[in-house]
Amino acid sequence: MLQLMAKNWWALALRGAAAVLFGILALLWPGLTLDVLILVFGAYALVDGIFAIVAAVRAAGRHERWGAPLLEGIVSILAGVIAVVAPLAAAFGFFLLFVAWTILTGVLEIVAAAKLRREIKGEWLLIVSGVLSILLGIFFAAYPGIAIVTMVWCIGIYAILFGILLLVLAFRLRKLAPA
Repeated sequence: MLQLMAKNWWALALRGAAAVLFGILALLWPGLTLDVLILVFGAYALVDGIFAIVAAVRAAGRHERWGAPLLEGIVSILAGVIAVVAPLAAAFGFFLLFVAWTILTGVLEIVAAAKLRREIKGEWLLIVSGVLSILLGIFFAAYPGIAIVTMVWCIGIYAILFGILLLVLAFRLRKLAPA
């Protein structure tokens, strides 16, 4: 495995460079990045939905369970159509899901800390984590424009860090490549 990776170090370097470039572009143009991500998701969801429906039809032809793949396909196609036709609605829907997730996660972390209080020390860390999650959700709900851009920035920063790590690995592997 190591020899194969060392021989193809350049492929890792290209992946790393592409990730860094994507990250920089995401930071420079968060709105455009969000639009592109939504459209790519929409295309993926449409294709995924079509394949799920094909799987459901084939399963029905073999007298196997077909309901779940059919439902999955329909939902996926609907999500894809919404993302392509109404990208702002798709972004807002994802945003609302994220806000609900952060608040619910925070509440559940506080509940878990209360239950753990008698068994471990340091449960206050879980309480702080829960409170921070709730506050983040409330902040994002109060300022949705800032929140959506912030999510794209986080993706951009992640892509840059991921790309740098791949580049470092690629050039370390290059030293191990056969001449």
